[in-house]
Amino acid sequence: MQIALLILFIFGYILITLESVAKINKSAIALLTGIVCWTILVLNQNSDDTVTELSHHLASISEILFFLLGAMTIVELIDAHEGFEVITTRITTTSKVKLLWIICVLAFFLSALLDNLTTAIVMIALLRKLIENKNDKWLFAGMIIIAANAGGAWSPIGDVTTTMLWIGGQISSLNIIQKLFIPSLVCVLVPLSILSFRLKGSVETPVKSNSPSASLNSETERNIVFISGLLILLFVPVFKTLTGIPPYMGILLGLSLLWIITEFIHFSKMDEEKEHYSVVKALQRIDVPSILFFLGILLAISTLESAHILSQIASQLDIRIGNHTIIGLLIGLLSAVVDNVPLVAATMGMYHYPMNHFFWEFVAYCAGTGGSILIIGSAAGVAVMGMEKIEFMWYFKKISWLALLGYFAGAATYILQEHLFHI
Repeated sequence: MQIALLILFIFGYILITLESVAKINKSAIALLTGIVCWTILVLNQNSDDTVTELSHHLASISEILFFLLGAMTIVELIDAHEGFEVITTRITTTSKVKLLWIICVLAFFLSALLDNLTTAIVMIALLRKLIENKNDKWLFAGMIIIAANAGGAWSPIGDVTTTMLWIGGQISSLNIIQKLFIPSLVCVLVPLSILSFRLKGSVETPVKSNSPSASLNSETERNIVFISGLLILLFVPVFKTLTGIPPYMGILLGLSLLWIITEFIHFSKMDEEKEHYSVVKALQRIDVPSILFFLGILLAISTLESAHILSQIASQLDIRIGNHTIIGLLIGLLSAVVDNVPLVAATMGMYHYPMNHFFWEFVAYCAGTGGSILIIGSAAGVAVMGMEKIEFMWYFKKISWLALLGYFAGAATYILQEHLFHI
């Protein structure tokens, strides 16, 4: 059964990567793969416990999907009120190199404050206001994935795996910031520097819409929604830290508050006037297929976890390799293919090192940044792939090698930093 599940997962994965050739939407393939994998598992084990386990996984997956839904709706509301112009009007350069540095630096630090998924959504919305050409936009989007994942790795709230290690007592917040900031920065700077030598010219900026609906929005309304939306996004990790309640509850709380704020702002307007700025309209603009793609991928990966395939892989790594530095690097590379959450969870169950041990910090870096190597290797990558319709093979050819170089450069920086300077 395990072999059958692995073959089916790989076959579905290949079809997703060849979406442009197969001419079948990746969301359909992901859903089919996830559901068939679980059907095989349930029929073979023929146990109520397996169905219960499916429900458990679906609960965890739903948390991510509802978070994604809430974050995308908030971003759409800000965009409908032209809130991102507060930032875009201050970015006057059209130089590809300068703009790339601005975008990546913003994504790197914003990811540490929010998380890599929310940052990716916000930065793509911002990118759409700055770049018109599809190839340029995809290239910048690829770098946003690298920067967001690297920025999330050095913050206890920036990436789900780092948060897992923080809550589990494997790392402390101040120590992870101190130890991983420089390696994570190197992880971004290496591909960023390489691209800086390859990029030339200026970007083509989109023509601003002068539609009647857009003219209805005043500067005061724009600023209120932008500031409210930004504060709500920043509030989510604070809410989680203070209450211990999962992030999806914080983002839905924020969405409800912003919903009320926008309803109050447009209270006196005619229905046809305020429709453009409503949450209902924002929900209609959300890319639902990308959310279903997320669901299918996570269902398929959870099958590998429930069938104990991932834990066996982790155990084999420990038995056959033994070197924890190499194991950490391999965990990062594996996280580009499968979800890093079950991989890190299996690792947490296998090892019992003290808090802030070299291994835990290295796993936090590798699992957080390794997902950038493939576009479906991280939540940020999957979200960007859905929002911008980026093809898997395009990302593999144009971005993966840059992410791989950054990944190894950051890892080498951490190892040298730890063993030579003991910081």
